[in-house]
Amino acid sequence: MKLIIQIPCLNEEETLAVTLNELPKQIDGIDEIDILIIDDGSTDNTVRVAKDNGVNHIIKFTNNKGLAEAFNAGIDACLKLGADIIVNTDGDNQYSANDIEKLILPILKKEADIVIGDRQVNNVQHFSFTKKKLQLLGSWVVKHVSNTEVPDATSGFRAFSKEAALRMNVITKFSYTLETIIQAGKKNLAVAHIPVQTNEKLRDSRLFKSIPSYLKRSVLTIFRIYTMYEPLKTFIWIGGLIFGAGFLVSLRYLFLKFIMDSGAGHIQSLILGAVLLMIGFQVMMIGLVADLIGGTRRLQEDILYRVKKLELSSNKNKKNVE
Repeated sequence: MKLIIQIPCLNEEETLAVTLNELPKQIDGIDEIDILIIDDGSTDNTVRVAKDNGVNHIIKFTNNKGLAEAFNAGIDACLKLGADIIVNTDGDNQYSANDIEKLILPILKKEADIVIGDRQVNNVQHFSFTKKKLQLLGSWVVKHVSNTEVPDATSGFRAFSKEAALRMNVITKFSYTLETIIQAGKKNLAVAHIPVQTNEKLRDSRLFKSIPSYLKRSVLTIFRIYTMYEPLKTFIWIGGLIFGAGFLVSLRYLFLKFIMDSGAGHIQSLILGAVLLMIGFQVMMIGLVADLIGGTRRLQEDILYRVKKLELSSNKNKKNVE
């Protein structure tokens, strides 16, 4: 059983050594532990620090591509390196490495495909009141749209089984945290969570410039991914609301014309109602078309999953021959 700990990094020369030194060297049930660094276009000595601390597997981007791209590249590389379990953590030593053993235990016991570390946000001292409330609100929204029970959706401290990693296809450019949970829920993967400890803050977050910016991008990410997996439900709701508004406006015109006998001066209501009815119907039809396209996407994801498995099998056979 091989565990690979992947660490996406961006200018982490001051914190990476601390993170690497605290990683476990041995875990019950694991035969081999390896480390992969994904350098997301760092302009400092992150790569040198990684090499000086014995890291053999390093992916280096020529420029900054974002956390989601780094996560994707890491998952792909870990699978090709023969990982049975992949743990993702941060290079700023935010998460306690002592919890890695607990994090992978449900996967070792075949009780979960993905395990997410719950930072128990309310107990994190360096989080502001506003950040805590937004984190909890975001987790509540993700919990409902994904049908999972993850209390800390934005936690980057998580473990994936090989099967779960093969099925992950992150398409957003912002962050993988929200999308992977929604994907897991829609793909019926078993998602668990465990409480984890956080270390003292060594640097500020680089994922977003301001809370409004983070909030906007998170909302768009959740809406986009949910719509991708539930297009019919999404557009039926939107179209239904528009259609309902048009119906009510039309009823108002009919009421004024036939009951109050004063419809001559309210022709605008009739026009607005008709327009809203047509738009609402068209939006619902878009949902139907999107649902049909979604069926094709699911087939494509299944094909991609099979291609990945064949590629890994081919690589394994080549190594055995060598």
